[in-house]
Amino acid sequence: MARKDQDQQDSGEKKGRIAQIKQTYRMARRSDRWVGWITLAWMLGVLGLTVLIGLLLGPLWVWLILGLPSALLAGAIVFGKRAERAAYSQIEGQPGAAAAALGTLRKGWDSAPGIGANRHQDVVHRAVGRPGIVLIGEGEVHGRVANLLQQEKKRHARVAPETPVYDIVVGRGDDQVPLPRLTKHLQKLPKNLRPAEVTELRQRLRALGTQPVGMPKGPLPKGMKLPTGGPPPTSRR
Repeated sequence: MARKDQDQQDSGEKKGRIAQIKQTYRMARRSDRWVGWITLAWMLGVLGLTVLIGLLLGPLWVWLILGLPSALLAGAIVFGKRAERAAYSQIEGQPGAAAAALGTLRKGWDSAPGIGANRHQDVVHRAVGRPGIVLIGEGEVHGRVANLLQQEKKRHARVAPETPVYDIVVGRGDDQVPLPRLTKHLQKLPKNLRPAEVTELRQRLRALGTQPVGMPKGPLPKGMKLPTGGPPPTSRR
């Protein structure tokens, strides 16, 4: 009975992964019509290369065994990268896009969307990790977003005066960070805090709360998540 339940659970998980891959493919194809063909070309190219090596060096069957998983891995990487690029292109410039990107941060980061906003619907998100506090601003007018970020920096400095605070404006202008590079930019920041200090910082920031004005509704369709390099979209931490 237990074995049957386990088989049913495994079958359900497999169907769930297939459904995620299909959903990601449909999403990516809306802005990248060649995503399927390019992925297939990479898979066939890697498999063809291993077959060629097998014919030259032998034995062929050994290289086929190596070639099949290598082709699948290459396809997964290429598909994941193109799907990620397609997802960013569809949401870039929309309110809440940075919050969606922060949801793909790796373990060790804690993100809080919409911790500050103004009546123009400019918004500030927060990410907390070993670099310290990172405030991310979104809005159409750079100067207005910068002022909102300065207000939030002062507010956070009162709660954590000795913690490094970074501020970032998402966009394509000078001194801005493009949305597709946001998470990589955060991960490259210097590690100023120990893990225990990050935990303590999170506890202190809970008392800070959020501003009264809410965050604009995010741009992602229901159920859609940004993929992070594999065939199915990854879930949040």
